[in-house]
Amino acid sequence: MNGEIDFIMMYVTHDAFRRDLARLEAAASDGRASTPGVRAGWENFKTQLHVHHTVEDTWLWPRLTELVKDRPGALALLADMESEHARLDPMLEEFDRALAEAATDLTERAKALTAVLDGHLEHEEEEALPLIQEMLTPGDWSEFGRTMARRQGVRGAAVYVPWIKDGMPREDQRRFLGELPAPVRALDRLIWTPRYRRRHLWE
Repeated sequence: MNGEIDFIMMYVTHDAFRRDLARLEAAASDGRASTPGVRAGWENFKTQLHVHHTVEDTWLWPRLTELVKDRPGALALLADMESEHARLDPMLEEFDRALAEAATDLTERAKALTAVLDGHLEHEEEEALPLIQEMLTPGDWSEFGRTMARRQGVRGAAVYVPWIKDGMPREDQRRFLGELPAPVRALDRLIWTPRYRRRHLWE
């Protein structure tokens, strides 16, 4: 037994992606997709998704690939994870172009993007996370978290933490914040969340 891995940070990040795409779809449907707040929310969504997928592609999937190299089914699953990431990139670029051109089908594009990303997140949660639980140790998972934190840097963390909390029920916020060091919680309370709120993302 490798020991139980706590996937809370993965799940709250996935939930934040889903929340932002629901906001994008609502904004497109209401004709608000080109407003400054929605554009800022979209830009932040892309940044968060890029960071998350980059660290998975450069650390997590290669680490698992080495451990399951004699298991064709697991290797196929990891290949699927990478190909699903790759499928999303052109969809993001296409939505950017459509947004810049004030296309009339933004709602349909937002729905299509939601379907693809949600399908990927469900696939990861249902199949990749159990593989991670089987093959990695809690120490390995902590290293993945540290790699993610280094990729974000302090500036990235200053947005990531309040972004995760945005719209989250209070009890879930407490659990999420409980995973963070006390100095990070203090920075978030005093500086990061007030600054994030002033940006009025998605409004």
